[in-house]
Amino acid sequence: MIINKEENFLSAVIYVHNSELTISNFIKNINEVLKQNFEKYEIICVNDASEDDSVNKIKNTFENLGDSVLSIVNMSFYQGLEASMNAGVDLAIGDFILEFDNDYMDYSTQTIMDVYFHSLKGFDIVAASNSRKLFTSSVFYKLYNRSSSTQYKITTDTFRILSRRAINRIHAMSRTIPYRKALYSNCGLKVDIINYQPEVINKITHTKKQIKSRQDTAFNTFILFTNIAYKISLSLTTLMMMATLGGLIYTIIIYALGQPVAGYTTMMLVITGSFFGVFAILAIIIKYLSILVDLIFVKQKYTIESIEKISK
Repeated sequence: MIINKEENFLSAVIYVHNSELTISNFIKNINEVLKQNFEKYEIICVNDASEDDSVNKIKNTFENLGDSVLSIVNMSFYQGLEASMNAGVDLAIGDFILEFDNDYMDYSTQTIMDVYFHSLKGFDIVAASNSRKLFTSSVFYKLYNRSSSTQYKITTDTFRILSRRAINRIHAMSRTIPYRKALYSNCGLKVDIINYQPEVINKITHTKKQIKSRQDTAFNTFILFTNIAYKISLSLTTLMMMATLGGLIYTIIIYALGQPVAGYTTMMLVITGSFFGVFAILAIIIKYLSILVDLIFVKQKYTIESIEKISK
């Protein structure tokens, strides 16, 4: 039995989308470890427009939790993991904040405390990473880490803890947070990862909306936080210039030899290829501008329908 509980206030933010089959057990497990180890804590469930009975499952589960504080943030419509978690973190008031991007627990509850105690050693952000990596995730993170200049490399995180100082630093860096882990890894504070062996093998399934949102996030992340787009633009520009130079040299040689200008088809291919390169570069520039305009002027951080705060 734990006698001395932690005095730090801890907030647990949980992403929920069509999670009626798993959310109850997850909340019970999270509440149990927080109740045993912390004097003050809160649980925030961010309902990202679930189409099933997730919200009722959360409320029914809370009835049996005892003296706990639970908030349900209902998003106005489906807005994806990043915007939804930003909404939950903004509502959290804890000295430390646990971010759970899903409600699949393949780790022991002790892992949560291991991450917390590790953060007390001087790390403002500590993530728990499953040693079992999905192929697509591994490819994404390898490409990202090779092409970005972030202070720390990022990897697949199951959950993470952030200090209040880290939250304040992130908010000072950017009005909107399109991809949290990218900013976390380059916020200038100490970041660390704890790897664990999964106790069970859970196959996480995603809806079509989630898959589309993850793909958009990945693409926007490469545009905003890496130099891949710049390298592609530079390569296309170089190729276009070489093709144009080759066409010019070819034309000069034909003229110097006193032969009729030939190679009309070849020249047309060069011209067409050149225009293709120009349009490709313009497409990347336009994407840059559209994302920047979306982030700065148009797109709200998130849209909340309601917040239900339940306490006992």
